[in-house]
Amino acid sequence: MARFYWLVKNKSTHQLDQKNHPRFLTPPEEDSSSMAKRKREKDQNQPEEEEEEEEVTKRDPLEVFDSEIMSMVLNNLDARSLALSLLVSRGWFSVASSDLLWSSKCEELWLDKAHIPRTSRAHGLSKLAAYSLSVMDGKRTRITKYDLCDHVWEFHFNKAAPDYWRNLDPYWKGDGPLGLRYFHPDGSLTANPGDKTWGGHESCYCIVTSFISEEKIREHYVRINRWPKMLVYRKQDWSWKMSNNLYCYSSIPDAHKQGGTGPLSSVV
Repeated sequence: MARFYWLVKNKSTHQLDQKNHPRFLTPPEEDSSSMAKRKREKDQNQPEEEEEEEEVTKRDPLEVFDSEIMSMVLNNLDARSLALSLLVSRGWFSVASSDLLWSSKCEELWLDKAHIPRTSRAHGLSKLAAYSLSVMDGKRTRITKYDLCDHVWEFHFNKAAPDYWRNLDPYWKGDGPLGLRYFHPDGSLTANPGDKTWGGHESCYCIVTSFISEEKIREHYVRINRWPKMLVYRKQDWSWKMSNNLYCYSSIPDAHKQGGTGPLSSVV
């Protein structure tokens, strides 16, 4: 009997310990009035929180963040989007026009270009202005004396040229570098000594441009001596090509030139 009493007592104690163990404890049930009160408070606060969130999203990001953080954000934009951000406000213009942002855009623009315009290298010019002038000059198809004289030009005869000249031309023979030509400010044109494709005679050049209106060109070409005129082409990398049915001139890339190349001011 005593043994039975001991077993019952110990079993009850074990069950009690189990019930008191954290694993078996359950939170007291919340009464309905408390739950309703909490729900009312949440519903009352929600419109205020939504209004605050909406108010923040409507504010100018430049007011929410300082100019340094805005510069970091704008730096991730492409050049066109960055240019559009200049129009938002005076504050945005002040941040978006900084040299810090446009220096990298200029480097990206100039990266694969054959020539860098002299207008974009002017002393004291902002990087935004340098970028704009570079884009404008890259679209220019009217060649100037500055362009002719600043660059060294590769020369070769075209297929329509007489066999005699093509047989002397490394371009067709494939046995050496192409002949080089040099335009000079005095209107003369020269070649390297020993160039077999150079006739040995004096040569001079002229640029002819006629206009339909103030900004629209009717005709534009370069002529050497009395030979056929050469039409002028601008390539995607901003290099130049001049050619007729007999021969072709191509400007050699020189983006490394200090101070840039081309005219001193913008040209139509």
